[in-house]
Amino acid sequence: MKPGKTYIGTSGWHYKHWKKRFYPDEVKAADYLSYYAQYFATAEINASFYKLPLVSTVQDWAATVNSRFRFCPKISRYVTHTKKLNDPEQTLPRFFDVFDTVVKKLGPVLLQLPPNLHFHEDKVKAFFDALVQYKGYQFALEPRHESWMEPGAIRLLKKYKIAFVIAHSGNRFPYGEFITAKNIYIRFHGPRGNYASGYSAAFLQQYADKIVQWQQAGHHIWVFFNNDGNGYAIKNALTLIDKIKTPLP
Repeated sequence: MKPGKTYIGTSGWHYKHWKKRFYPDEVKAADYLSYYAQYFATAEINASFYKLPLVSTVQDWAATVNSRFRFCPKISRYVTHTKKLNDPEQTLPRFFDVFDTVVKKLGPVLLQLPPNLHFHEDKVKAFFDALVQYKGYQFALEPRHESWMEPGAIRLLKKYKIAFVIAHSGNRFPYGEFITAKNIYIRFHGPRGNYASGYSAAFLQQYADKIVQWQQAGHHIWVFFNNDGNGYAIKNALTLIDKIKTPLP
């Protein structure tokens, strides 16, 4: 079996407090992405969760990075938190209109659910039916309610080939290592779940070993560190890359 690829990066790249911690003084904010892409093969786009960027903006981002780099945009909170997956025919088009022109530069689109959104099979199936109409896209779902750990939810994710997000946050959010698609998507929110704590080398080694096994089994692995406080995300991501000892995809 042909091994899969591993993409490791951070949740966002434009943080003022990364100045001097990662970005040298001489690097302007407008050049952060091009500098970041020298070290990492992927980045989550968190901004799209709060406000959709302009088409011209995402095109500029795509033109800034090398051909191997991939973005993973987070779908609008209007879809997941306001409408709670209801009425996808009305909520989804605007998001995909923004990213259609750069779809070849994308990894999985992240669907981050609110903690109060339970799994309801009929509603979720209707949403997934609408979602997969958008050809050329891949998806990863990060649930934050225990009901998504039940067999019915996992079966549905497998049926639609949507990756279950393995999200580490201490005890803040539910945790499960369900493999539901060719893509495996991992998010590290910090060992205390506060986005401002770092992981130990021993902890990262455990995940490095798992990632190598999944990669050898043919999976593509997407790893994002969301513990941006004090630049922990950058440090942890670089450490994990070193432990896996794999070149950029």
